[in-house]
Amino acid sequence: MTTPSATAAVNQFVLTAQIVESSTMRYTPSGVPALNCMLEHASEALEASQTRQVKALLKSVSFGSVAERLAQQEIGSSWLFKGFLASPRGTRQLVFHIQEFTQS
Repeated sequence: MTTPSATAAVNQFVLTAQIVESSTMRYTPSGVPALNCMLEHASEALEASQTRQVKALLKSVSFGSVAERLAQQEIGSSWLFKGFLASPRGTRQLVFHIQEFTQS
């Protein structure tokens, strides 16, 4: 595995979270399964020498076999999610694109 150069762009996001909401499976115009869901994260982080409670509710989307697998998971179940962040066209809102997930 190579390390990105100082000028290479990197967009990797890893998060432990619970599935708190999941939409009905939909399909893209080309027939690819797509699933929207909401993830909730809670942890502690050290910031400026202080312990901080961190909570986040994150809009997410998955496609293909990842979407099919994610649709089978229970609401409230916890996972380690990996993917990238992007803004849908015409918005400034971030959406987490899940590329893989494993039991946390």
